Amino acid sequence: MKLNSALVQRTLDEFDAQAIPDNHPAVPQLNQVFGEHTFFLNNSGLHAVEPEQAEPEAGKVVRLAAWADANRNSLAPHEPLATDVVIPFKSKNGT
Repeated sequence: MKLNSALVQRTLDEFDAQAIPDNHPAVPQLNQVFGEHTFFLNNSGLHAVEPEQAEPEAGKVVRLAAWADANRNSLAPHEPLATDVVIPFKSKNGT
């Protein structure tokens, strides 16, 4: 799913990663392979946030691809792997 800037920041507050900007040259290819998402990279690979089925007001960080080599030069896609990180879609004050 595509995240607005507030949800990107909320994700980064909960999940140690870097957001890939929408204007990055790799985003069109990532969208073609994985669908329209806001993508995040960290030491374990490529991630996105998917709506949580049990909690409609939250999303779960899922890993879409792992690093294919120790130098982290390429990614190997795999079935989405849910992490334990849940991102609330609304802040505690309702925004």
